[in-house]
Formats: sequence, structure tokens, C-alpha cells
Amino acid sequence: MDESKDYINNRKACIRERYKGGDLDDVEIIPAAPQENIYDSERQKRVAVYARVSTDDPRQTSSFELQKNHYIDFVSRRPNWVLGGIYADEGISGTSLQHRDAFLRMIGDCQNGKIDLIVTKSVSRFARNILDCIGHVRQLAAMQPPVGVFFETENIYTLDSGSEMILSFMATMAQEESHNKSDIMNASIEMRFRRRILLTPPLLGYDQDENGKLVINQKEAETVRLIFFMYLYGYTCVQIADTLTKLGCRTKKNNTTWSPGSILQILQNERHCGDILARKTWTPNYLDHKSKKNKNNRNQYKWKNTHEAIISRDDFIAVQRLISNARYGNKGILPELHVIHNGALKGFVGVNPRWAAFRAADYRSASDSVYDGEYISSENELQIEAKSGDFDMRGFEIARAQFFDTAEKVCITFSTDYIVFSSKCIRRFDKAQYIEMLIHPGKRLLVVRPCAKENRHAIRWANQNDGQCYARSISCAAYIKTLYELFGWKLSCKYRIRGIFKQKDEETVIVFDMRETEIFIPQNALETDLEKQTDSDLLNGEVEPFTTGPKKDIMAYPATWANNFGNNFYRHAQARELMAFDSHGTWNVHEQGQPFSDSPPLNITSAEVVGTQIKQMICNMQREMADDGEG
Repeated sequence: MDESKDYINNRKACIRERYKGGDLDDVEIIPAAPQENIYDSERQKRVAVYARVSTDDPRQTSSFELQKNHYIDFVSRRPNWVLGGIYADEGISGTSLQHRDAFLRMIGDCQNGKIDLIVTKSVSRFARNILDCIGHVRQLAAMQPPVGVFFETENIYTLDSGSEMILSFMATMAQEESHNKSDIMNASIEMRFRRRILLTPPLLGYDQDENGKLVINQKEAETVRLIFFMYLYGYTCVQIADTLTKLGCRTKKNNTTWSPGSILQILQNERHCGDILARKTWTPNYLDHKSKKNKNNRNQYKWKNTHEAIISRDDFIAVQRLISNARYGNKGILPELHVIHNGALKGFVGVNPRWAAFRAADYRSASDSVYDGEYISSENELQIEAKSGDFDMRGFEIARAQFFDTAEKVCITFSTDYIVFSSKCIRRFDKAQYIEMLIHPGKRLLVVRPCAKENRHAIRWANQNDGQCYARSISCAAYIKTLYELFGWKLSCKYRIRGIFKQKDEETVIVFDMRETEIFIPQNALETDLEKQTDSDLLNGEVEPFTTGPKKDIMAYPATWANNFGNNFYRHAQARELMAFDSHGTWNVHEQGQPFSDSPPLNITSAEVVGTQIKQMICNMQREMADDGEG
């Protein structure tokens, strides 16, 4: 211990002796070159002027020109300054580098050694984004030779040693000013919409009167009608665009070339049926100005019958449903829900594999529509008692099948990418290749029954090879999120449910209780949750997930299973899945669903009328094109 202390003391003494230093008279100091003054430099400087205004408003033109003229004079009055170029962005925001072509060209010229100094009016003209401002100033200063930026209003020269702190503060102020302006603009838009002061961009089929109200432009309206009727008749956006291009029809911007995207925008614009929906998009970040679809992120405002319609509202609604369907390959078919009114499957709603037009609430409404107040919730259990002479099995439980091997079990697995049935299900239906899925939202049941290929709800669940049937993955992108919402599931997980096969005479079904599920949680989701926990939550880091090797999904069960092995013996004997079949003493599981709508039926223009109108309009347009050619 003493030797260690002596060693430390000796080291300290040596360091003190070394840092006493020597006599300054023995040192020759070679002075550094004086810091260059931006104005007094004798070296010739190639000076770039940067000017910017943020809008295309003609009133801003004077400001734009004044900036340029001022700095031309500013440069010419300085000795040894040579104007290297004027870089000007007109109608461009300073919060982002997007579309600031002149600014980026100027930075490129600096990198190529063409510029020695940049002069601009203020920090806010150079950039309203603090990261862009400081980042480019540092980038320019690191060049060889370094390039400085002079901000006239703030009198900041970026090659001065003490400039960065002041510049950071000024850039922050400029960015916050943009933030405040963005908030003020959003508040102004909100007030305008509340008072029905609408933004009305140019729209094919309409002009604006002196009060800004939409009035029909009859010639353009004919083109709009042709677009809607062709889509109702089964034409695609590509076919419609090609047809309009060949007919020489003009867009609102007076072009004669049409694109499928522009056709889709017209088909989805509610103003063509006399309504206005305001705030379809919003801008989450005032710095990048990228707009996104408004999915309940901001208030929306809708007014009906604000102006004369070109297309009937029912035709417009039908087109929107067709568009939703077309995204999943179901072209030209108008989707509608079908609900069963009688039999054991009363209240069950068919699931079409390609229908994306319906929400969870639509399925619930369809199911509820067939009941006249007698619907019994699935939560109500049958009261079952032991009969005289039988063993009293009260208090006994039948262990859940999920706790045993899955092989050769009737089950279905759901994920957000696919649905797949076990091979046992297929064999139960005598290798039928097509099935129909029906759900009961209130009872949380799913029923599968065999059906013909021609059934509009038919789903192919099996592939056949050498006389054998194999389960195939069923694509479910169109409706799976709706099912997950109905059953209260998480989109990140997979779910597996055991089914009960039921047969009477020649009628067969498989019933799945969607509350009795095995859950497969992605391991990365579990790891994310573990990372959020504290050391005390993880017992000082001594506990780790028991899974090892390749990452696999982790199986879990509902928390309600923690205190029991399964269902009550008598409840299992008449399982909840079968109550719907036995409570009324009915069967008839092949009862077909009837169309449902929670609103009056759509009065859609008939196919015959649509076809006739399309021919007539195309003939008129061809005649006009011929007349224009002769003229």
C-alpha cells in the first residue's frame, strides 16, 4: 500500500515539474495570418447572390426583383468583388430543400470551386429549417478554400469564429416563425370550412361564377358522364383513358392525353354528384410540406347538394364500391352483404373474398337486421342439470383441445396475409374444393360450409393433385382487417381456432368459436416489449425469453384460461358453438343469405341505359372531332 502511494506522489511531482514551463524569451512566435475581413480583403471574390420568395403571388414579384437589383448594386460597390451569378427561387418555401433548384445548383457550384462567397438578405431567405441552414453553412465552411455566407440583415458572416451560436439562434427563430405561420394558416382554413367558405380548385365539368360557386360546363360535363358510365359498364381506367385520348377530349388543363390516374381522380371526386368534402388531405410536417390522406387526423367537412350534380348520387356510390372491389381483382361486380334470415345460421353474414367496401359496423348491422328483439347474446349460458340416474359431473372440466397435439385436428389459422385450414377440415367435407365462410358478429362464431364454384361467396380452400386434396393459403387482403376488428384481434398476431364438425343428413358445417383462440405473437414484438421494461421489471436482468435458435412466433393463450383447464362438462356437452343449431330445434344450414342494406336500395342507372348513353356520347364526340378537323 505504501509503495503504491509513493509511486502516485512521484508521478504527480513529475507532472508539476513538466508544466512549470520555460522562459518565453526563448520562444519564437510565428504569428497566424489575420482573420480575413469580408469587406477589406484584397483577394478577388466571386460572389453569388441568393434570393427567394415563398409564393407565386404576382404581388411578390416586386419583392423578388427588388432583392435581385439590390444585391447587384451591393456587389458592384465592393472592390475586388465579382458577381458570380444570381440564384433565385420564386414561389418556393424555405422550410425544405424540395424544389429549391436554384439553391441546390448554387451549392453545387460552390463544390466545383466557382464561388467564394454567398450573399443573401437574411437567415430566413437562406433557409427556414435549422438543420438545413446549419448543415449547409458547415458544409461550405469545410470546403477548400472555405466558402462563407453573409446574411445582410443580421450582419452575420459564417467564417467568423463566433458566428455559429448567433446563426443557430436566428435559424431557430426563422423555423419557429414558419411553424407559427403554419398554425395560423391551419386555423384560418378551419374557420373557413366551418363557415362554408370553401377552396374550389379547377374541376372538369364545372366553371365558377362570380361568387365562386360551381356551375356546369356542358361540354366538359359530357366527358364526365362518359367516364362514369363507362366505368359502371365495366371499362377499366386504362381503357377509359385510351378512349378519351383517341376521341381528342380535353382535360381541364386543355391537354388531349389522358392517364388512368386522372380518370380515377375524377371518378372519386364527390363534387360531380353535387356534394363537397373538404380537407381530404393534410400536412403532418410543416417542414417538408408532404400532404397525406386525411384518415380522421383532422376535422373534415361535408356538405350535400351545394351545386348542380352531373352524376346521380346513387351512380356515384356504386362507382366507389366498384373501385374498392377492383383493388382486389373483383372487377365489374357491385358488392353487397348477404345475411341469412332463417334456420340454424340465422344472423350469419357471408364473407366475400374480394369485397373491401364494408366495415365491421356493416357486418354487425346486417346480422342484427334479421332479429325482432328475440336475439340471445352468446354470453347467456344454457342452464344444464344432471338428470336422475346419471353421474353428477358438476365441477368437472373437459380439458381444452388446444393443450394437445394439433395434428389431425379441425382448425383454422388467421394472419393478415392469409387464412389456411387444416387438412382434416378438407377431408371432413369429402375433399370439396370450394367453401363459403359466414360470420356472426354478435355470437363471435365463424361457420364454414361446402359450396359450388359458381357461388358468389365461393372460396377455394384446397388444391387437388393425383386425386389428393391439399390445403392452400387463402388470400384475404380485402377483408382481413375487418374480421380482425370484429373479433377484437391484434393485427401483428396470428390466431388458430379449433373447430367442431356438425352433420345432419347430407348437410355439413364446421363451427369455430372465435373467442377460444391460440395466439401466435411475433418474437420481435415480445423483444420490443421487454426492451421497454426496467431492470426491476425483469428481475435485475436475470430473466430472459425461453426461446432460442431461429426466431419463431411465441404461442400464447387468453388470460381467462389461466384458472381452469377447459369448459364445464355440461357446457362442453352442449357447446356454445352448437347452441345456435339446437336452441330452436332447427337445422337447415344450407339456407342462402338475402341481400342487406342499411339504406334504401341504390337507384343505379341500368346497364341498358348506360350502354345506349355511351354509344350516343361517343358518336357525338366523334362527330365534333370530325367537324373540328374540317374546320
